[in-house]
Parts: sequence; C-alpha cells; structure tokens
Amino acid sequence: MILQQAREVLRIEAEGILNLVEKIDKDFVNAVNLIFRCKGRTIVTGIGKSGIVARKIVATFISTGTPALFLHPVEAMHGDLGMVTRKDVVIALSNSGETNELNILIPSIRNTGCPLIAFTGNTDSTLAKHSDIVIYVGVEREACPLGLAPTASTTASLAMGDALAVTLISKRHFKPSDFKRFHPGGKLGRRLAVRVKEIMLTGSHVPVVHKGVTMDEAIREINRSEIGTTLVAETGDRRLVGIITDGDIRRSLVKSNAVLQERVEDVMTADPKTLSPGSYAYDALNVMEEHEIMVLPITNAKKEIQGILHLHDVLGKGDFRFNGDTNC
Repeated sequence: MILQQAREVLRIEAEGILNLVEKIDKDFVNAVNLIFRCKGRTIVTGIGKSGIVARKIVATFISTGTPALFLHPVEAMHGDLGMVTRKDVVIALSNSGETNELNILIPSIRNTGCPLIAFTGNTDSTLAKHSDIVIYVGVEREACPLGLAPTASTTASLAMGDALAVTLISKRHFKPSDFKRFHPGGKLGRRLAVRVKEIMLTGSHVPVVHKGVTMDEAIREINRSEIGTTLVAETGDRRLVGIITDGDIRRSLVKSNAVLQERVEDVMTADPKTLSPGSYAYDALNVMEEHEIMVLPITNAKKEIQGILHLHDVLGKGDFRFNGDTNC
C-alpha cells in the first residue's frame, strides 16, 4: 500500500510536468527575452508553498547568471516594495491567481513601471489579467489524496522556473567557468579553481613521439596513453611542434590507406593551442570550449612539453587525478 501510494504520487507529479510541455508557447519565449534584456533584477514573489518555490527559482537564477531576489508579499506591503524599480522584472507565483496577499500588490507593482510575469494555473484569474505575460503552470490534479495540499502544482511551477533558468543559461552563453565564479565552494568550482599543473598528466603518462617517425609508432603511442592523442616533439628535444588525434588519423585514412607509412609531420596539426602549467583549470576549459577540443598540451615559455590536459581531468570523470596518480 505504501509503495503503491508513493508511485502514484510520482506518477501524478510527472504527468503534471509532462502536460506542460505542449502548453509552452510564445509567452514563454517573450518571458525569456524580457528577462534576458532586463537591466535590473528578476524579482520572484509568492506566498506559502509558492513562496518556497519562488525562493528556489531565485537561487537557480542567481547561480546561473541572472540577477534575482525574492520578495515576500507581506513584507512588500511594509516597505520591501521599495526594492522594486522600473528596470526590474517581477515574476508572481500563484496557482489560483487569486491569492489576496499577492494580488493586493499588483497595483503597486504596476505603478513602478516594471513588467509583470504570472506563473498561474488560472489564465482567467486576477493575477493573469493584470500581468504582461502569463505562463500556464496548471495541473489536472494534486498528488494529495484530499486535493488540498499543493503538491503537483508546486512541482509544475518549480519545473517551469527551471525551464526559464536553463533557457537563459543558453541565451547568455553561460560557461562552466562562469558557474565556478558563482560556486567557489562547490565541487566543480573547486576543481576549476586549481592550477593546470595540479591536474595535468606528466612524465610517462604524456604520449609523445618525435618528428620524423612514422604513423605506426604514433598510433602505438596513442593506444598506450588511452587518451586518443599523442603530442609531436621536435627531433632530439621536447619542443612541441604538433599534435595527432584520432580524428587526424581518420581523416588521413579517407585520403590514403598507406597512413601507417606516412611521417607524423604529414598528419599532425601543427602549432596546437597550448597553456602554461600555471594557468587555471577554468582557463583551460574556456580554450577547450572555444576551439572545440578535448586535449591541451601544456608547455613552458620555450614551448617545451610539460604535460597534457584532457577535458575529463578538468571536469573530473572518474577519480580525481593529480599528475596521473589515481590513488591521490
């Protein structure tokens, strides 16, 4: 009985969210563009369970590059409304659209001159009629067997807030390095704040062949390293002259079946992007994103190979590695 009820709750709430997929229309697009162009802050307000959801939406906005704050409707009537300016955007949450504490604020919000977005399950409500944009978040039924406690409806509002935030992430071209700035204490933030020399592969873990050798030796080195790449150094020293990836090999095979007999300098990408060991991991991530590459050679001022950095070592796939040692 307990498991059956729990599964039914999850089913109802999941259906509530899925039913919203077909409800998203141009009003959602307009809301995204309005928030994106906003010169002030996105102020989210609601009371009761909607207030809790509003706080979570604000937290997600803030951490992903959208300046935001929560406004309690009651406190707003006692002075906090002063935080709202015409440069801001207000999002008001109310499933019924007839929440007294919220609707009493509408004239004052309108008087500031800022636009108002409604999250509501009632498009004919007072809130909806006085809003510039209405985002429908209604559900057919609550998961509560009494139909009284906000359950599926609050989940729907929360999911719609996430949809707004995630869409804005893409529109702002928000990067992991930006995320790091707002999450210096988080796991990803800590990882991106370290120096490249702390996470790059060094010594025998760095795949290297010298200019002049044939591709069969380069392929053996790529297989040995298991990171899909080998660096190419100048003959007789460690100065970087190029890089060979699995992609380079595939492109060469399309041109000729005799790729194993070719010299590495005929296949390699010359003068690849590099970073110094003292660079930050978030700098490496930005370079990888900008140039759509998975691996970065790490060199000193003389272009001598010091190590190699893979995207997985930046983002932390598997165990965290320091200089190739997986036991740290």
